[in-house]
Amino acid sequence: MILLLDVMDTLVYDPFHAEVPAFFGTTLPELLAIKDPHAWPRFETGEYDEATFAANYFQDRRPLDVPGFKAALAGAYRLLPGIEELLGELQSAGVAMHALSNYPPWFELIEGRLGLSRWVHWSYVSCRTGVRKPDPEAYLGPARDLGVEPGECLFVDDRASNCEGALAVGMAAHHFRDAEGLSAELRERGLL
Repeated sequence: MILLLDVMDTLVYDPFHAEVPAFFGTTLPELLAIKDPHAWPRFETGEYDEATFAANYFQDRRPLDVPGFKAALAGAYRLLPGIEELLGELQSAGVAMHALSNYPPWFELIEGRLGLSRWVHWSYVSCRTGVRKPDPEAYLGPARDLGVEPGECLFVDDRASNCEGALAVGMAAHHFRDAEGLSAELRERGLL
């Protein structure tokens, strides 16, 4: 079985909820009220390049400090508790692991800080595939590319809606809560 892994809040801590609002000097609800809700998703699918994303991040089109924003993100990325050990164990067991993540080209910041590719191939990041979970093609495309049926993959994500999207196309899914729960699921499936 092939593992297709979400990255943010599944493998890596997501700084959006605390560090990003702090960078802007706001609370999360205040930030959500002033940012354009379409800018990040369009950046994630490659519809926006970095410059277009920056020009559209705020609803009022105020300038975005891109270097500062990227530094705030990069400084906060860290592997979630137990993930490093679990990925190492999976690698030792010969389990194929690919990222299936909604993220813009800034996934390279995660790689630069954490070296996630030591275990997981950055194969299916939405900025490269052009589709975001839970679109059915976000799951079917990787299965086709890997030459397997969807049911030969196990998708892991912290968002229930993304897991439901995988299940809808016949892919097994695990709703991630912590490394311990994922480890138990993987042992039950005979992957560890």
